[in-house]
Order: sequence, then structure tokens, then C-alpha cells
Amino acid sequence: MRPPPARVSLDAMPGPDANLYLVGFMGTGKTTVGRAVAQRLGFQALDSDTEIEHAAGKTIAQIFAEEGEPAFRARERAFVEGGHPDRGVVVACGGGLVVAPGMLERLRAKGVVICLHATVATILQRTAANRSRPLLNVDDPEARIRQLYAEREAIYQRAGTLILTDSRPLHDVVLHVLRTYRREARDWGRAPAPGAAAARRAGAGVPGPAGSAGG
Repeated sequence: MRPPPARVSLDAMPGPDANLYLVGFMGTGKTTVGRAVAQRLGFQALDSDTEIEHAAGKTIAQIFAEEGEPAFRARERAFVEGGHPDRGVVVACGGGLVVAPGMLERLRAKGVVICLHATVATILQRTAANRSRPLLNVDDPEARIRQLYAEREAIYQRAGTLILTDSRPLHDVVLHVLRTYRREARDWGRAPAPGAAAARRAGAGVPGPAGSAGG
């Protein structure tokens, strides 16, 4: 009688090294999950906001106050286009990074995009004590969160595989992300990502065909 096959852990499985971009609303767990997933994959973990702060020599709040939101979004775009390695990185993206036209396509051209999702109630709970988010530096943070959530939800829904983080242990979410990444990274390595050609044209300053968003 044959012995049962040995179980192979996700950590031991060889796999592609395409970058992984975690997107989603603030408070969905991108940074925490990103670090855990990067450790399991042997990748470098980056947070786009933190990298932008290091490059600018000032906090996100200072950038918003001194330069304005458009300048911050320009810094996000610069980070995506050339501010991080092309392989072997898990990037926790700022909540608004994929909202600007063309940004989602740029991410898809560079690696696998997975969207972490949570309900408004969970986001309110997770961000209640955080005073460092410029977009919530308003008289009514809850109303602002609900407004931004409504504005961005459709973009998040089409950004990539949606993984819910509500009422789930971190370990479960990390395993879900790992399974999804390994599957999608293999597919990403075989064929151009959706929008890759348009993203390359946009990055090179070449106009797209008629009707193309172009970025």
C-alpha cells in the first residue's frame, strides 16, 4: 500500500517572481498583509506611501499641505513607473493610487494586482484612531470615508481579484492572497497583462489608438 503523498507547503513551492500589488481602500489591511505575504514568498515588502515619504523627505500629510494632492498623485505615478524593483516585490499601494486614469493599467503591466476589500463599518473601526491620513483630516471623517468609498468602489471592483478581509484571521487572508498570486502570476508570465501595451505607450509618451484612454 502506497504511503500518502507528502504535503507541500506554499512556502516550499517554486513559483514566479512577478511583483504583487495590493490595492484597496484605506484600512483594508494592505500593509500588514503585504508584509506577511512578502515574508512567505521571500520577496521585499514595500509600502508606496512610505517610499514616497522617504523620497520626498517629508510625510504624506506635509506633501498634501505644502504641495497639494495633485503633486502627491504625481509622486505616486513616479513611484509606480520607476521607483521600485521590477521583480520580487510586494507593494502595498495607497488607497487612491489606482483611482487616477491609467494607473491600474500601469500596475497590471508590471505584475499581479489583488484588491483587499472590507465593509465601510470595518474601515471606520480600523481608521477611527488614525490621525495621520490627510484625506480624513476633516470635520466629519466618517462622512468623508463613506463618500470616498462610494466614489472608488467601482474601480476597486475591477482592479483585480477581490479578497475580503472582514472578520478573518490574518493567516487566512495571507493564504488566500498567496494562492491567488501564485495562480495569477503564472498566467501573467505567459501573456501580456490587460492594458500592458497602453501602459507602455503612456509611459513612453506615445499616443494610443483612437478611443484609447491612453493613461
